[in-house]
Amino acid sequence: MMQAVDAGRLLLRPFNENDLDAFYRLGTVAEAIRYVGNTPFGSREQALQAMRDGPLADYERYGFGRLACVWKDRGEVIGFSGLKYMAAVDAVELGYRFLPEYWGLGLATESGRACLRLARDVYALDRLVGLVHPDNTGSARVLGKLGFVAEGRVSLDFIPDTPVDLFARRLPADEAW
Repeated sequence: MMQAVDAGRLLLRPFNENDLDAFYRLGTVAEAIRYVGNTPFGSREQALQAMRDGPLADYERYGFGRLACVWKDRGEVIGFSGLKYMAAVDAVELGYRFLPEYWGLGLATESGRACLRLARDVYALDRLVGLVHPDNTGSARVLGKLGFVAEGRVSLDFIPDTPVDLFARRLPADEAW
């Protein structure tokens, strides 16, 4: 069973079906999904199926997945951050998404650091990637702060006609965060 992770102002924990309203918002707010190739959820039922097919299935399949980011002060899910196996690049990706009202607060970097430790110390991963739409400069900056370096571009089925930037980062056993 996956455990919750303290990430400063956030608590990262596995999603559950009680998070449906927040998961739905994260998949329907236009600004939040602008660069990820998703079409907005058409219903809460569609969001629930996406949750079951996405993070909930990944927890069972890989032992890890995207984690709900809970703003500790309010107890609200305001985003997600975590690991996801990406078959298109045969690597584990660090990904994150926050509701726009929480952008610019350093939360993606804060949660990302916690996920780097989790990847190395719990899952014994030695490399992560980040996939970023070329227009998403904010996300590229976050990856840079986390020590990722650009390695090129790749095409993904779910973002047609736009190759995305591939960033990568090694996770040395002796590095402290």
